[in-house]
Amino acid sequence: MKSQTLTRYCAALLAGQALLLPLPAAAQAPATAQTSAPAVPPIAFTSRTLANGLRVYSIPDQSSPNVSVEVWYDVGSKNDPKGRSGFAHLFEHLMFKASRNLVPEQFDRLTEDVGGFNNASTNDDYTNYFEVVPANHLQRLLWAEAERMGSLVVEPGFFKSERDVVKEEFRSRVLAQPYGKLFYLYLPQVSFSVHPYARPGIGSIEDLDAATIDDVRAFHATYYRPDNAVLVVAGRFDQAQLDRWVDQYFGPIARPSTPLPPVRVVEPARTAKTYTVYEPNTPLPAVLLSYPGPRAADRDSAVMEVLSAILSSGKSSRLYQSLIYRDRIATSADVFNGESQDPGLLAAYAILASGKTAVEGEAALRREIARLRDEPVSDAELQEAKNELLTAALKERETVDGKSTAIAEAVIVSGDARAADRRVALIAQTSKADVQRVARKYLTDSQSAAVRYLPQGDGAKGGGDTIVTPATVQVAPLVAPANIVIVQPASDQERVAPPAPGPEVRADLPVPVTQKLANGMTLITVARPDLPLATAMLVSTSGGAADPAGKAGLSQMTAALLAKGTATRTASQIAQQMEALGGSLETAAGYDGSRAGLTVKSDQLAAAMPILADVVRNPAFAAEEIERQRAINVDEVTVALQDPGSIASIVGIRAAFGPAGYGPPASGTPASLKAISRDDIVAAYSRSFRPDQTTLILTGDIDPERARAIAERNFGDWTTAPVATASAASAPPPGGRVIVVDMPDAGQAAVALLKPTLTRSDPRYYQTLVANAVLGTGFSSRLNQEVRIKRGLAYGASSQIAGRRMTGPFVAATQTKNPSAPEVLKLIVGEMTRLGTQPIPDAELTTRKAVLNGSIGRQFETTSGLAGLVSSYVQQGVNPAEIARFQSAVSAVTPQQAGAAARDLLAPAGATIVIVGDARQFLDAVRAAYPDVTVIPLKELDVQDLPAER
Repeated sequence: MKSQTLTRYCAALLAGQALLLPLPAAAQAPATAQTSAPAVPPIAFTSRTLANGLRVYSIPDQSSPNVSVEVWYDVGSKNDPKGRSGFAHLFEHLMFKASRNLVPEQFDRLTEDVGGFNNASTNDDYTNYFEVVPANHLQRLLWAEAERMGSLVVEPGFFKSERDVVKEEFRSRVLAQPYGKLFYLYLPQVSFSVHPYARPGIGSIEDLDAATIDDVRAFHATYYRPDNAVLVVAGRFDQAQLDRWVDQYFGPIARPSTPLPPVRVVEPARTAKTYTVYEPNTPLPAVLLSYPGPRAADRDSAVMEVLSAILSSGKSSRLYQSLIYRDRIATSADVFNGESQDPGLLAAYAILASGKTAVEGEAALRREIARLRDEPVSDAELQEAKNELLTAALKERETVDGKSTAIAEAVIVSGDARAADRRVALIAQTSKADVQRVARKYLTDSQSAAVRYLPQGDGAKGGGDTIVTPATVQVAPLVAPANIVIVQPASDQERVAPPAPGPEVRADLPVPVTQKLANGMTLITVARPDLPLATAMLVSTSGGAADPAGKAGLSQMTAALLAKGTATRTASQIAQQMEALGGSLETAAGYDGSRAGLTVKSDQLAAAMPILADVVRNPAFAAEEIERQRAINVDEVTVALQDPGSIASIVGIRAAFGPAGYGPPASGTPASLKAISRDDIVAAYSRSFRPDQTTLILTGDIDPERARAIAERNFGDWTTAPVATASAASAPPPGGRVIVVDMPDAGQAAVALLKPTLTRSDPRYYQTLVANAVLGTGFSSRLNQEVRIKRGLAYGASSQIAGRRMTGPFVAATQTKNPSAPEVLKLIVGEMTRLGTQPIPDAELTTRKAVLNGSIGRQFETTSGLAGLVSSYVQQGVNPAEIARFQSAVSAVTPQQAGAAARDLLAPAGATIVIVGDARQFLDAVRAAYPDVTVIPLKELDVQDLPAER
């Protein structure tokens, strides 16, 4: 993907949470249940096909101020040429460079700089490009998409830069993160023996190096053509005008006379295989089982989706209940359901708990899959799975891009746009017998491939297996079409400018309605009745910043335990009852507060609220549940401490903020989590969850009057004894430290620069937010321009400021190959310095303001996004009515104000610098620039007691 994974890294730094590998999740495709499950509204669309073969789908939605434009090409990693694995993904990156009339990076200017966003992804079967912009920019986006379909410019500089970026993406996803090889490489390699699905979509460094610019030009000419593409437009538009624009811009693109190269490989029946590998950077053993799956267009695919939900969706799922909750074998367990044009796969996997073996994990996974084959699932399980999938379908339809993605994927993968809605009906018709039949057909031991993924040190005596792409995979070489036209950029005199935007479309901002209950609880309602969904979130204003010394992670652990049993419900009953309604109860804690929330169909809200009230008001904190949750949290932190980005997060925040308040990680450390007692948990709960300290937020298909009645019914009689409030976060210590955490053989180096800035309520907040947007928010920000776009040194570079109740942090971060760490650090420091010492051009500031305003505007589109936004304001000590002022406040910031904020708050002086990686490859250069660097070997790292500078 083109997206910046480092934005996620920065967010984790600011949250003080462990950054874990984003493991593949079970599919969440549209579904509905039988009898009791209400219908999912179908997606209303029109379609036509141009003379050149381009298939066009339009989905009008006049309620949105935005429009989504998606172009999906029927070409993916299965079409990678022989000896060029990862090529479709590499090519995806080049589509963002230039065309005959688009100058480099102009595509980002047409989207991000007007308040929208763009991205792309490469799948086995397709490559998709998607944008959301204010509706008055639709014509410009259609022109730009037609430009890069018909006249892409490929030149050596672009090719080399983006190939370097993709290599950094490989290092980040595959080499640096724990379990990266398991999911990105080994899963496809063990799942297929002949079909090109066996090749990892991300490729390899060797194959990327082997690619040539002639390959790129041939690939574009072969596959990027109108008769191999689908255009989907959703949002606010006039249908007749849309048709004219599509004809104007896409109609002239010629349809090649050469046929599209087919992939007609037939994968043979699976045979059982077991692999044992020993890998570095593996904090806990893991095991993965892969089975064959049906084609997406097959009736069995819908059944497999229900089966996957029964296995792994939510805390009442079979894998969670058996492996994690009951037997404590795993710290996480899930299912990946891969749906494809050709036969797919289903993979069940587990990250084992401390002290457990991969053999135990494999036996447990096989036992649960055997149950599906040998015994019918219960009526309750079947209905629960359908309701969960229904809610997922409704959530997808909340946004214009969600609807357009559903249609495009249905066309490309299933071969029919109506498959998006037909899937709903098919799942509704799924029976218990269907689930058992599909399990018996596909999920047999004789067809399984098992990977036991173990820490490298464990294999010193026993060796291990080598997993590679099978030599039997059938891949054709890329045959370049005759007479490929090499497109050159138009001259300044000849270049065609993009169309002008249309009249501005104003979004209707949500209006929070605040009420007070007699017991002191605050109720905030934000009505948005577009879809029958509602979100409820109960928020407290005490979080990790109040954790006692040596007890970091207490608030997060307390929040997690809310859903682990009450005076009248067990943990399993809570999960089962909530998920039977199609929702799930989520609890969490950050530095400034804790929360418990859910999203359900609005007609299920009355049934869901008593469960939410029970877990908040009557948690049991049973000793067994405490020990179970403690073990899970310790294992999660253990995994985080093997990831360079996570280590930089934990060490950087601790060094910048000291031993109290925002300094210790909100997720805790293994030592602090082990020190927490039940009395500590009860005390933390008593401070946090009390009516005068909590706010109930209700958003979506609900009005203030009904919200008041629900609040009174469930919380009106809630009273608690007075409790002394915890002290506020202490002032941060003086900064300026430079720390290197030596992680031998790390796949990448994480580079982070952190410093305290200001509170969310500070009058300078908006000026600082805008200044930071210039520096590091979005793809076109200065940091990403310098680090990724110009030099190809990282997959992304970004910066953020955290709005908090007390003085919060600023962080700039990236990950790069180890030898490049000093160069990247110098670039970050240089850009921070320039931001505060040179005037910010007004034009640049205008685009960054649009990025901020567009981003918050998209949060209004979903009920959960609205609730989350209000929740953050409550925890930060800001009146939620401030939401209505956000965009105007951002727009009012002047270049002089942004420059002053950058000079006063974002200058590199006094910042804490952390680099985590293989120090042999960069320490001398860092020490030359920062002689007082503190070096900490990873094995000696103690976050609770960082060494003094030396």
